[in-house]
Amino acid sequence: MDNDRIDATRATDRPSAATDTGTGASTVSPFQVRIARVDKDLPLPAYHSVGAAGFDLLCRVDWTIGPGEIALLPANVVVATPPGYMLLVAARSSTPRRKGLSVPHGIGVIDQDYCGPEDEIHVQVYNFTSVPVTVARGERIAQAVFVRIDRAAWLEVDTMDTPTRGGFGSTGP
Repeated sequence: MDNDRIDATRATDRPSAATDTGTGASTVSPFQVRIARVDKDLPLPAYHSVGAAGFDLLCRVDWTIGPGEIALLPANVVVATPPGYMLLVAARSSTPRRKGLSVPHGIGVIDQDYCGPEDEIHVQVYNFTSVPVTVARGERIAQAVFVRIDRAAWLEVDTMDTPTRGGFGSTGP
């Protein structure tokens, strides 16, 4: 890529929430995020409705995934995730039904420091069908959402003083 190094510290502060009086949908004022495309012939990621929480990522190349195989599909962008955020990448809701592909690990987390010139986002997909599945160049393959984060400072204790709620997988009676 011939782009300058992406600097996440140049992003602006957090967005503010508002309500679109025409639709009643919650909207958010956009904040600037630095992004570089690997292939400039493909469009930038886009939000496809006023109330969309996530923007769609596109596959940069034609790719065929064999039955039972896992592939890493290049999403054509390097994103400088702003400080205080992570970029969460998830499957589009229609992809498993329409294409027979799922995200084998559920989600992908893009850290703030994954934004160097060679740090193109990739989407890991699993073909759960019995036939090859082709993803076309420019096809929407995943969605991404900026999520606010905090970092923990661990306070180790010898024992927890809260009663158990029943163990793994149990929310009680």
